[in-house]
Amino acid sequence: MLKMHLPGEAATRALGARLAQVIEPGLLIYLHGDLGSGKTTLARGLLRGLGYEGWVKSPTYALVELYTVSRLNLYHFDFYRFRDPKEWRDAGFSEYFSGASVCLVEWPEKAAGLLPVADLEIAFEFAGDGRDLEIHAGTESGKACLNRLMQLPL
Repeated sequence: MLKMHLPGEAATRALGARLAQVIEPGLLIYLHGDLGSGKTTLARGLLRGLGYEGWVKSPTYALVELYTVSRLNLYHFDFYRFRDPKEWRDAGFSEYFSGASVCLVEWPEKAAGLLPVADLEIAFEFAGDGRDLEIHAGTESGKACLNRLMQLPL
């Protein structure tokens, strides 16, 4: 597990850019936290770190945004609007969760019990003007990714 304090938006984007250096196809990353806690900001930093230069928007209304960048396809999901976990299955999203892509999921608890086990779970919590963050690895691939992240300089 990795715990850290992010003093502001720039630090959150920087962490996303660091994460971009260590992710690989097949990873499933869950982002937990209240509205405005930094989930989409982290996604923006990650995509910028992969070399994506376009607009990165929250997929709250589209439910999913695809970014083909660098060496992978990254699917950015947001299940905030789900009222029932079965909506994930009904939307046909299971095909996206394959070894060929990275799936970044905001509000995974809204599809509880139907999603595969996350490789990494990143939890944001408000802390003054910044955020406290915890990253947990749920699989061997997640542990390897987290170890690579922890080896990078701050």
